[in-house]
Amino acid sequence: MTRRQFLQIAAAAGAGLFVPWNRTEAGMAYQARNFAHLLGTPGFSDQLLKNHFTLYQGYVTNVNKLTTTLAAMLKEGKVGTPEYAEMKRRFGWEFSGMRLHEYYFGNLAKGGKALDTGGPLSGKLSESFGSYETWEKDFKAVGGMRGIGWAILYLDPVANQMFNTWINEHDMGHLAGSIPLLILDVFEHAYMIDYGLKRADYIEAFFRSIDWDVVTTRFTNAPKVTI
Repeated sequence: MTRRQFLQIAAAAGAGLFVPWNRTEAGMAYQARNFAHLLGTPGFSDQLLKNHFTLYQGYVTNVNKLTTTLAAMLKEGKVGTPEYAEMKRRFGWEFSGMRLHEYYFGNLAKGGKALDTGGPLSGKLSESFGSYETWEKDFKAVGGMRGIGWAILYLDPVANQMFNTWINEHDMGHLAGSIPLLILDVFEHAYMIDYGLKRADYIEAFFRSIDWDVVTTRFTNAPKVTI
């Protein structure tokens, strides 16, 4: 393992989303994380979670397939083909689908873990939004918007500012260079089995299950960036 790979793994572990790698001829292959510890989480049926885990594992599989295929096409001099271009575009969607699910499952815990109201993350939320209550109201509103996608609490490490952001498709709408701190999946597969069209009830269950220790670690480990 190179020093760069070690640092990448260490950074991911600190953010609560360690993903082991296996070496292949095309490079490093991702392995799906095991989130079975979330089974039994109140507000999330085991069937819902198992289906969701399977969907996530599909993203990991597709990332590895695309990585291998694109490497082979590069080696064979096929980079100018329409097939290469389409797979290159597709890679961002599959990779972001994989990583966002890891962030999402990573910031959940059975029964949740409370936010330290006197800690730095709570203070930053109040600084950015006026109060925790205002931030929560805005985040829930973003998650409840019509459409399918993601609600993400982002930290802009350049301005040291927080934003609640709507992401439509996995690879569209992200704030360049910003750090995702809290991720809510509002694609229908994340809640329809348990809640039908009652997305607001699902969001309430999500809030009761947030692991604020993980979110706080993501915040405290975020780098300070200048441009």
